Amino acid sequence: MEPQLTVRVADEVATVVIDHPAKRNAMTAGMWRSLPGLLAPLAADPAVRALVLTGAGTTFCAGADISTLREPGDEQQTLAVRAEEALAAFPKPTLAAIRGYCVGGGSQLAAACDLRFAEEGARFGVTPAKLGIVYAASSTRRLAALVGPSAAKYLLFSGELIDTERALRTGLVDEVLPAGELDKRVAEFTRTLVSRSLLTQAAAKEFADGRTDRDAHWAGQAHGSGDTAEGVAAFLERRPPRFTYGR
Repeated sequence: MEPQLTVRVADEVATVVIDHPAKRNAMTAGMWRSLPGLLAPLAADPAVRALVLTGAGTTFCAGADISTLREPGDEQQTLAVRAEEALAAFPKPTLAAIRGYCVGGGSQLAAACDLRFAEEGARFGVTPAKLGIVYAASSTRRLAALVGPSAAKYLLFSGELIDTERALRTGLVDEVLPAGELDKRVAEFTRTLVSRSLLTQAAAKEFADGRTDRDAHWAGQAHGSGDTAEGVAAFLERRPPRFTYGR
C-alpha cells in the first residue's frame, strides 16, 4: 500500500490517519504536501466539528521518511512547516491520539494540534540535532510555547526520547491513558467537544494562540449567532444546548 493520509468522518468528528506502517508511519514528501489540501474541505464542512489526528496501527508517526531527506534543497522542511501551519490554523478543535512513537515530524504535527492524548508506553522526541537539521523558527516557538523554553531546549539539544510520564509533566501531552483505553477516551472526549459551542471554541483557539486583533470580530459573531441565548436558555431549562454556530 502506498504511504498516504486517510480521512473518515463520523459523528461530526473527522479522523485523519497517518498510514505508512512499513516505516512506522513516517511522513513522505507527498504526505506532507497533501495535508493542507486535505484539511481545507474539512475546515469548511459544517458536518465536521472536531478533528483527530492519529497513526495507523501501533505507532503515531516516526517523523519524516529519512530517505526523502536526500532530495536537494529544503523542500522537505518547507513542506513539513506548511503542513504544520495548516494543522495549527484549523479553525475547529484538534486532538492528536498518540500511541507508540511520536518523533521528529510526528512531534511537530502533534504539537500543532490543540490537545494531545497518549497511550502509556508512547515515546516522544524532537530529533533534528541527530541529523544536523535547523528546526524551523515557527516550529521551535510552538514547542517552546507548549512546554516552556527549558524543556524545549532539552528536547531540541539532545534529541533524546522521553516517556509519557515526562511528556505529561512537561505539558507535551494532556492526558495519558492505560493500554487499550486511548480510543475509548478520545471518542468520549470528542463527543463532549462537538456538544459544545464552536463559537466559543473557535474564538478561544485564536485568543490562546496569540491573536490580538479579533475582539470586535468575535463580539459580532457572538451577538449574531444565537449561541449565547441558547446556552443560557438551556441552562435555565436544564436541558442540553443546541448550538447552531457553524452549522
